[in-house]
Amino acid sequence: MSSPCARVSRVGLFGGTHGNEFSGVLLVRHWQQDGAEIQRPGVEVKPFLTNPRAVERCTRYIDCDLNRVFDPESLGRPVVEDIPYEVRRAQEINHIFGPKGSDDAYDLIFDLHNTTSNMGGTIILENSRDDFTIQMVHYIKNALAPEPCPALLIEHPSLKYATTRSVAKHPVGKYQI
Repeated sequence: MSSPCARVSRVGLFGGTHGNEFSGVLLVRHWQQDGAEIQRPGVEVKPFLTNPRAVERCTRYIDCDLNRVFDPESLGRPVVEDIPYEVRRAQEINHIFGPKGSDDAYDLIFDLHNTTSNMGGTIILENSRDDFTIQMVHYIKNALAPEPCPALLIEHPSLKYATTRSVAKHPVGKYQI
């Protein structure tokens, strides 16, 4: 269980994990050009385009789903010529924002997505025992009120998530239609 008063000093804002989901791509590009609205004293906030080749082609992915290859096997694969693009990209992201599971990993990653489901702005969490993210969701829901902002918990007791955001100490997904 994490401390409810955990200090957050590094935040990643990801867009383009799936290259055909443009809300996060547009926000990341905007923040890369002018990050004034996301900067806070004492906090490094890094907007990051996660899958630029898929974005360029306007397709979900090139070789495999980037949001499924942050597992130990993929992250530990040797870099060879025929390694799938997204596996190599996952290794690069893990190097920049991780390593996954370490004290050096970014404190928080928001991975911004779109969906065709009618779920509106929804926050996705993978761990109900992470006090920090639970308090953060509560804060976000109160800040957006009276607009609804459901939180979806996709926790599974025996699964270790291989999502892009799972590199961070506190992973959060955000879906918007």
